[in-house]
Amino acid sequence: MARPNYTFIDLFAGCGGLSEGFYKLGYTALAHVEIDKFCCETLKERMRYYGYSENDIAKSVIHQDITNDEVMSQLKEAVGDATVDLIIGGPPCQAYSSAGRARDYNGMKKDPRNFLFEHYVKILNEFLPKFFVFENVTGILSANVNNEPIIDKVFAELGKHYNLVDPSRLEFNMAEYGVPQVRRRIIIMGVRKDLNITPDELYDSLKKTHYLPDTTEGDKKKLKKFISVKEAIGDLPSIPQGHKSKSIPFSYSTDNEFISWVKNDENLLYDHVCRTQNPTDTERYEEMARNHWTFEELLRQRPDLRHAKQRVFGNSYVVQFWDAPARTIIAHLCKDGNQFIHPDFSQGRSISVREAARLQSFPDDFRFFGAMTQQFKQIGNAVPPLFAYKVAKSLKKLLGKK
Repeated sequence: MARPNYTFIDLFAGCGGLSEGFYKLGYTALAHVEIDKFCCETLKERMRYYGYSENDIAKSVIHQDITNDEVMSQLKEAVGDATVDLIIGGPPCQAYSSAGRARDYNGMKKDPRNFLFEHYVKILNEFLPKFFVFENVTGILSANVNNEPIIDKVFAELGKHYNLVDPSRLEFNMAEYGVPQVRRRIIIMGVRKDLNITPDELYDSLKKTHYLPDTTEGDKKKLKKFISVKEAIGDLPSIPQGHKSKSIPFSYSTDNEFISWVKNDENLLYDHVCRTQNPTDTERYEEMARNHWTFEELLRQRPDLRHAKQRVFGNSYVVQFWDAPARTIIAHLCKDGNQFIHPDFSQGRSISVREAARLQSFPDDFRFFGAMTQQFKQIGNAVPPLFAYKVAKSLKKLLGKK
């Protein structure tokens, strides 16, 4: 395989959403470190798709807990004598997420995942790539450990060999970059201190392309309209709840900006599978989608559909309406689909694996390994590949500048 110019290591790689954006622009993956075995199988399959040899794949996909002492030597073996241009990735976000802290009595202050970023830093300082990309949830800005803001510690560690921007520039909404989903995330990018590039240049080159439903008229200038749920999944065939066929015949009936991104050359649609739910939930789904109701409105209009568990909140059941971006796709989808009700009331179901993948901007030929619950988990934890592509594109320009 012809070796592209720029190389990367992906830490906490997940199923490879971040890597996908870099693959699309011809970057070479030197290594992925990931603890989940199903994610590792997905990573391997995607490397095959991009033409990597089985030998390279076996060496490059490191199924390992990043805290294990063997990881560094495995990385060095995978990298060999290659130059590492980029390190990308982000540690698990549960310890930083506001939802995770709310559920935990100690606010997750004792969660060991708070310090997984230190292993990212250790590997970063070993290979000293030109740039790095560190992704996480917005809660990392407000999380505290031992009464110290975790972001201060992250910045102090990442900043030893890298120049960083002001924290006010770190938050991104993926919907403003063409992803059909409101997804706010923190992206920390750094430039090695010996390079004649400022970190602000990394952020300046990553420009918003789309406006949001609540963007003011004055701020919409030169921006395209957000990508809606309808544009992202409206062409996918209707299926009943519990549909389990892993591949079905499919031809593209519509063409838009987003479909051109996900479109593949096969006449098959993969993983358009969904879960079953009980008859009462089915009726809730249908009523909410048909009437464009929130869950509170459903309970007012149809008190007979009140949930037996009184500890059910207003956002426990949510329809992803056609005319707006989806809400944030989350790993909780592996447990139930109540927050991701399909907008077509006649289908009476939650979204399928492929629909979740589309809303996360995964190409239709991207295959996820494991059972349906594992697939949902992989998708919910991923960085949207379309956003990753735009990051990779802006970094590629600056890597050329050096």
